[in-house]
Amino acid sequence: MIRNLLFDLGGVIIDIERRRCVDAYSKLGLADADTYFGEYAQSGIFMAIEDGSMNVDDFHAAMRELLPDSVSDYQIDTAFQKFIVGIPVERLQTLRKLRRDGYGIYLLSNTNPIMWRGVIATEFGKEGLRREDYFDGMVTSFDARSAKPDAGIFEYAIEQLGIEPSETLFFDDSLANVEAAKALGFEAVHVKPGTEFTDYLPAK
Repeated sequence: MIRNLLFDLGGVIIDIERRRCVDAYSKLGLADADTYFGEYAQSGIFMAIEDGSMNVDDFHAAMRELLPDSVSDYQIDTAFQKFIVGIPVERLQTLRKLRRDGYGIYLLSNTNPIMWRGVIATEFGKEGLRREDYFDGMVTSFDARSAKPDAGIFEYAIEQLGIEPSETLFFDDSLANVEAAKALGFEAVHVKPGTEFTDYLPAK
């Protein structure tokens, strides 16, 4: 019996567009910007800040080594956050309804502290509420010091959120992440492009 719904963030709840981020960094002078950003995972220093192995100050310092001297930390952060398009209010309303329906609602996201404290927090404030008003618990990759599809982040989520995998339905837009969750006993669905997570909700 499904008691919990565990959501990926990017591509499931929040709309993302990697090309916006690549273009923003290219304009700042980052060589080969396209090579750092994948559809479902980042690489190099962008993965390091996402999996918690690099903090924000170290990320800024590393980025300044790759960019012209005139580029500020603010510009670095602004370009990074271009990855985020936004959250349709209808999805926020659906999350609140699912909580009222009695599901445990949880978040498991590969993200970084710059986006998490910046544009993502802003997007969750669209209804005048906070992230905590939508979720019973949240796990980020930078806190877990592990990123999907590594088993470590799922194990961290099980412990921190106090959820039973067999009672939890996981939603992700990455098939690799879905398969990793299934290997640990989660029910899991692949939220394909052009669909909504509501298309995959369990039947009442």
